[in-house]
Amino acid sequence: MKKSAILGLVAALFMGQSALAQSNQEVSYVEDPAQGYILNSFSNNWFISVEGGMNYYFRHDNSERNFFNRFAPNAGFWVGKWFSPIVGLRGGLNFTQVKGIYNPERGGVGYYAGWEGDKVRGKRNEFGLNFDAMVNLTNWWCGYRPGRVYNGILYGGAGMNVQYIPDFKSNGERDGWTNGHNKNLTAHVGLINNFALNKHVSLYLDLRGVVLTDDIYRGATKQYMDLQAYLGLTYNFNKSTWSAPVVPVCPPAANCDEVEARLQAANARISDLERQLRDCLNRPVEKVEAKEGPLCTIYYTIGNSRLSRVDNKVLGAVAEVMKANPNQKYTVTGWADNYTGSDQVNDRLRHARANGVEKVLLRNGVNPSQLDVTVNNGNLNDMGEKFVSLDRAVTIEAQK
Repeated sequence: MKKSAILGLVAALFMGQSALAQSNQEVSYVEDPAQGYILNSFSNNWFISVEGGMNYYFRHDNSERNFFNRFAPNAGFWVGKWFSPIVGLRGGLNFTQVKGIYNPERGGVGYYAGWEGDKVRGKRNEFGLNFDAMVNLTNWWCGYRPGRVYNGILYGGAGMNVQYIPDFKSNGERDGWTNGHNKNLTAHVGLINNFALNKHVSLYLDLRGVVLTDDIYRGATKQYMDLQAYLGLTYNFNKSTWSAPVVPVCPPAANCDEVEARLQAANARISDLERQLRDCLNRPVEKVEAKEGPLCTIYYTIGNSRLSRVDNKVLGAVAEVMKANPNQKYTVTGWADNYTGSDQVNDRLRHARANGVEKVLLRNGVNPSQLDVTVNNGNLNDMGEKFVSLDRAVTIEAQK
């Protein structure tokens, strides 16, 4: 047997035992976030949010206004989608009322709502269209986990605000303004502290910093910071969770020592078989000389000495061999079994069979001097009555 075959057999036996032992243990299938996440269809992970809150406007003259008088309301409405557990986009409408104060001696053309000492108090309303990119910091840093209550979401974006200023007339004179409005670009960044109430509804606190444009000086435009805080409510449409690829998990072996012992035993068995194989390959090969058989054997049925057409063709081929070796003599021996028939009948069959073969060989041109025709009273194979058919024959052997 070849070395590879022996090693393959041992490996198959060992693996078969391992597989049988493993089949007795239950294999479970779980989601593995380490393999990434399966992205949902486009119709999933959409949400809408409504929010309201307060803002506090910072401008160089605003510090002279009453502290509590500087708070103003704001509100918003958003529509968005999460494209993965970490990245999302949203767009929405926003209302912000801005309260401030400015020095009329500087030629202000801003907004008016009363006096604060020798300064003018004012306010304006801003309506904006905004777009944000969002990053879920909790899922990014801690890994996505369905059912998590808190998520911190960082976002940033920009938009266009339309500013409306209340009408103003100074002491009934014509030096005020009406229908004051302007358009300005804005930018903002913020952090949403999101608290899930269930898989569809969540409550959040949004802290936002916004850069607003303020036309305070004639011919000049300034940007100022507005700090905003919102309380909001979000509703998630369709599927709001994310699935990880499912992988099989094989339970640990109840006793690792037993498994290790089986492995060591298998390795020892393989080493022993390798040694036996080397010894077998290095052992000298015994040369056995095969016994030379007769040139031809013709078999007969019971009580028959006639030759068939096939037998005649075979003997024709044998005759060609004999004629090709004219100096070689051949012995033609007739046989009969000693299990059936009488001795007289069997002796007659032996002679008839041998003489019949001789006639065919002579007819095919064999020199009579090459042939010695004889009979044998024994059994050709002497293998017992079960193989008696092998004793009814004529053999042709080259003489040595």
